[in-house]
Amino acid sequence: MTGVPASAAGGSSGAHGAVGSAAAADGARSEVSGPAEGEATTPEGGGKPARGGKIAAAAVNQASVWNVANLLTMLRLLLVPGFVALMLAGGGYDPAWRSLAWASFAVAMITDLFDGHLARTYNLVTDFGKIADPIADKAIMGAALICLSALGDLPWWVTAVILGRELGITLLRFLVIRYGVIPASRGGKLKTLTQGVAVGMYVLALTGWLATARFWVMAVAVVLTVVTGLDYVRQAIVLRRRGIAERAAALEEKEA
Repeated sequence: MTGVPASAAGGSSGAHGAVGSAAAADGARSEVSGPAEGEATTPEGGGKPARGGKIAAAAVNQASVWNVANLLTMLRLLLVPGFVALMLAGGGYDPAWRSLAWASFAVAMITDLFDGHLARTYNLVTDFGKIADPIADKAIMGAALICLSALGDLPWWVTAVILGRELGITLLRFLVIRYGVIPASRGGKLKTLTQGVAVGMYVLALTGWLATARFWVMAVAVVLTVVTGLDYVRQAIVLRRRGIAERAAALEEKEA
């Protein structure tokens, strides 16, 4: 997703992005929790907690949502309507407006790289981030593809293939989550990077050999989108079969 963005993952991003949802996206975050500093404890003998203890604990938990990783994700979500407005300004073909639209698209895709890294490195993972991150990834990529197709710059079938694959794989990951998580693959990350570069090149008002080059970059992105999508389907089938076999074996052992 990500002109020079990438998705986490799977990404859109994908990236980097999105998010599923983050367990369903191209790599799930893991939440780390611990006792809040200064949290009131129950007195010896089973008495009531110190007054205000629950409120303090709730305040700490609520504040944990407003970490830098989640703020970057929120910024990406807020950039979506701004990107659409810039893309369609001046009739949708003004080079200056398209350049500004590209800048907002690039910022959104770059933040997709950083929010996931920050969340994993500094244990800033939250349930909000797990849900919002992949949504933000797919929102900015979907907005760009739909705008480009609506303006006639990109065939609708390309938009349908890319968005259909992203939504389909996200749904597939949810369906097999009971058996395990499908990890993000190198092919998936390469797909996200290629998609971001290709879409970014289409957002810019390019001419000459650059316009020709972006066609081939998009062609590679579409091929990677389909190939990696089929690979995820294969992984999901294998994961489901293994999960069913392990459950059956555990049940037989319990009955024995």
